[in-house]
Amino acid sequence: MTEQQRILRDRGICVIIPTYNNAGTIADVVQRSLAQCSDVIVVCDGCTDNTLQILNNLKVKPVIVELKKNSGKGSALKTGFKYALDKGFAYAITLDGDAQHYPEDIPILLAANQKHPGALIVGERKDLESADRSSGSKFANSFSNFWFAVQTGRYLKDTQTGYRLYPLKKLRGLCLLTSRYEAELELMVFASWHGVKLVNEQVNVFYPPREERVSHFRPGRDFIRISILNTILCVLALVYGLPLTLFRGLLAVLRTIYSLLFFIITSMFVMTPLIYIYLSIGKITEKKKYNLHRIIQFMARFVLIRHGIPGIKYSQSNTSNEDFSRPAVIICNHQSHLDLVPLLAASEKIIVLTADWVWNNPIYKYAIRNAEFLPASSGVENILPQLKSLVSRGYSIAVYPEGTRSLDCSIGRFHQGAFYLAQTLDVDVLPLILYGSGHALPKHGRLMKRWPIHMEIDQRISPESMVEMGETLREQASSMRKYYKERYAQIANRIEQYV
Repeated sequence: MTEQQRILRDRGICVIIPTYNNAGTIADVVQRSLAQCSDVIVVCDGCTDNTLQILNNLKVKPVIVELKKNSGKGSALKTGFKYALDKGFAYAITLDGDAQHYPEDIPILLAANQKHPGALIVGERKDLESADRSSGSKFANSFSNFWFAVQTGRYLKDTQTGYRLYPLKKLRGLCLLTSRYEAELELMVFASWHGVKLVNEQVNVFYPPREERVSHFRPGRDFIRISILNTILCVLALVYGLPLTLFRGLLAVLRTIYSLLFFIITSMFVMTPLIYIYLSIGKITEKKKYNLHRIIQFMARFVLIRHGIPGIKYSQSNTSNEDFSRPAVIICNHQSHLDLVPLLAASEKIIVLTADWVWNNPIYKYAIRNAEFLPASSGVENILPQLKSLVSRGYSIAVYPEGTRSLDCSIGRFHQGAFYLAQTLDVDVLPLILYGSGHALPKHGRLMKRWPIHMEIDQRISPESMVEMGETLREQASSMRKYYKERYAQIANRIEQYV
């Protein structure tokens, strides 16, 4: 199994090929698809030629689902989707059995799926306008593009392409009005209405000589049927699609407003006054400082678990059974303004090196300063005495080695500061891998999205093991980034099958 095949399987992606009398091309298409993806499902839609025999004679066989009667491409896709869902797949790449699509473009759809999990990826055919197509085919695509824009408010250049990646679980339960090839358009319309993100990715296309093409399109009958379908969809867009889209947008706005107000009210009118009163009574002792951290942890856990941010489901795994009893330099990837909350919820014995805007924030600067959080901009050398004191008192130091939030949730370059700190303080490095916060509230994003957030508490790495990862700080930072990318991909592959 190749690395790509493994990734596709880890992400729950299969390939579905609906076919009807493609005996001349089906073997080549299937074999090339199997070279890209180990899980290929061929739906034989009542084939009357020797397509089925050819498939059964292949040395490496795909999964074959046979329909006794030809019911149309839409019905074949629906059958393939149901089979894939029953077998536990989360996504399906569809391509035609006539060799028009290149299975070698599957990596393009995979990359788009990794960047846009849960989206419907549309394989826009390259150079479509200049391709050798009939005038009827060109008109049909323009006709389809126009009505799709009317029905959804979204414009796509190629709504008739059959090369797509479908998020199967988001399509579960959709009742299609038609069973033939126009069902693909219908699927996109309903997906758009239900909030599924649509992403264009350019793919290659092959048009054989006209005399070699196999087409099941019946111009007169099929055009009438498509026109009727578009009429129905336009009516549904007014009474169902548009209201649903507006309602979903309103929920996103309300979710964001609620989360912001909850944070401001809780921080400004509950947490800050409570901490001020608590610290004002008597002397500020070590026990008081520890209790302050317990209050902060409680509030963080309350937001994540008890109260919950609307649309956000938080989970945490701690397979190493870490109890934070020993000091460490905690490193965590950085995606969003939300990242601080799960970090603080992990333990009451964490000191965070913060950005200046956090250190100077008028809402909660009183709490974090009295909790002995320190500004990273001061430089490690300047705050080293305070850090040594904190470590001697049993606190771990949390650092975001990327230094800034990731724009696309990818793992950015790791700076050396965290590893210098671990070396200087002679403590373990404790990796925390955070997933989902960048999807819930992306960098430069304004609205909260429904998305799961997961924190993975990994194994400690001793100073001796850090040296084995690299003799220099640069090498250690590079090795740790590589490790993070692998672990983050594993978590993403697992969770993104359910988003």
